[in-house]
Amino acid sequence: MISCEVRKIILVVKLKYPKLQQSVVAAVFLGSLFNISSAYATDNQTGSVSQKTNLQNPSKVETTLQKIDRDALQSPLEEPVETAQNVTSVSQLTDVKPTDWAFTSLQSLVERYGCIAGYPDRTFRGKQALSRYEFAAGLNACLDKINEIISAGLADKVSKDDLAVLKKLQDEFAAELATLRGRVDSLDKKVAILEAQQFSTTTKLNATVIFALADTFGNSVGKTTDGTNTSFGSRARLNFDTSFTGKDRLRTRLQVANLPNLGSATTGTGTNMARLAFTQDTTNNFQIDKFFYKFPVGNSATAYIGVNALDADDILNTLNPYFESSDSGALSRFGRFDPLMFRGLSGAGAGFSYNLSKEFNIAASYLADTGDATPNNAASPTGQGGLFNGGYIASLQLVYSPSKDLRFGAIYAHSFDPGAIANIAGNTGSSFGSKPFGSNDTSADRFGGQFTWLVSKGLNISGWVGFANARQESGSGAGNTANLFNWSVNLAFPDLFADGNSGGIIFGQPPKVTSNSISANVDQSTSYLLELQYNFRLNKNITVTPGIIAVFNPNHNSANDTVWVATIKTLFTF
Repeated sequence: MISCEVRKIILVVKLKYPKLQQSVVAAVFLGSLFNISSAYATDNQTGSVSQKTNLQNPSKVETTLQKIDRDALQSPLEEPVETAQNVTSVSQLTDVKPTDWAFTSLQSLVERYGCIAGYPDRTFRGKQALSRYEFAAGLNACLDKINEIISAGLADKVSKDDLAVLKKLQDEFAAELATLRGRVDSLDKKVAILEAQQFSTTTKLNATVIFALADTFGNSVGKTTDGTNTSFGSRARLNFDTSFTGKDRLRTRLQVANLPNLGSATTGTGTNMARLAFTQDTTNNFQIDKFFYKFPVGNSATAYIGVNALDADDILNTLNPYFESSDSGALSRFGRFDPLMFRGLSGAGAGFSYNLSKEFNIAASYLADTGDATPNNAASPTGQGGLFNGGYIASLQLVYSPSKDLRFGAIYAHSFDPGAIANIAGNTGSSFGSKPFGSNDTSADRFGGQFTWLVSKGLNISGWVGFANARQESGSGAGNTANLFNWSVNLAFPDLFADGNSGGIIFGQPPKVTSNSISANVDQSTSYLLELQYNFRLNKNITVTPGIIAVFNPNHNSANDTVWVATIKTLFTF
């Protein structure tokens, strides 16, 4: 019968070769050697080693060895697999109980040899199966560990019985050990080549295509006629992501779209509150929608430089993870993120994001209009244009993450909009919200707070509150001020009814002018937007999202009928 010390040696040990610790085979045998040792001990009680236990299917062995090659040479662009974690006490292995027959042996291995390893989640997973080759790799690692102990002059810590058992096992697995050593030598050479030539300029293409069928119900704003308006449209985006170092990204996006604006006063509902998040119309002509570059600066910072359509949400954190994307997020334009904070001008600009610590991140951006609209009073010190003699928005955000599931954000922004393109509310509120002073130059100080909380695997709560103090900078009423306010609470239900699916509820108040020096330009009532959606994932490339949006008191006017928008969006990703 094999002694307890024998069992100690043939239990899982840490791999000698650090380059193999990234491979799947390392994780498999580290968690599985326990089972093989039990079978080996049982067979030896009858005086022989079972051929069923030791002989492996040659094709299966070859597959295992090929897997070692593939996983150990994993591309740096791919997600890493689980890696072994050292433990200093058997109690750190959460699935090993004191009542287990191997508990004392594991405890001894940790204290005497220090060669026990576990998975990143601190589990041992002793019931997993492994091949003869994987067992041989574990045996070889244990031999090396004991040799290190002897070389360090600590031979008294290794019992003679253990050495005898190791010698017997070494003879038994000599062929497998030789094969594995040859494989490791070959892998070492390949890894050396990869390290010398880690990365070359690479461009990846990913694409999204949206087809949307939408219908509106209820009387259009300002009209007594039925505002029913059925539409069908599409949007296609081609993203070319180029990397020069493996850690940076140059994004070039081409876009073509033909999606009607449901907020149009002539052909739609008459309120921007009913606009869809993915509404765009390029009259079916391709255009360069985005062109920006982001790259790391040291280990804690990322810098951004853009020349076309760089947006605040490309740099700052909206803290609305399940709804911010126009492809797969909210159906309504308002529901994506706080429009008073993230709906300023986009265009050329720069920014950075810096991790102050594990809990704190600070980010800043400066985005400028390229000069399509010049200020009406460019000579005014308070109304002058930005870098391109046009509009701009400069933002600063601090994010606090007390845990991985809970984050808070605070943001301040200052903006200037030339009168011709003034749009404080970003086409999500009333006409007063967009142009509180008409077509006059407008500056604004903006303040906002956001949060997101993953309450459980099936529930995420997020929301925001935003406030803006706007000032008229041109015209006879220069100096007039107005205040705008909006908020939203959002519920996401990941994996609702099935893995990969999700549900969503968004409820909030679109931007509203609560006070204005021009009394006629104050919103008299309060609008509320409610969105219900469900993302049904047909497969990894196709997602269908039916949903409905209700706008109560559109344009902050209780005299207006409720506007309803029903839509079915189908998203294709490639």
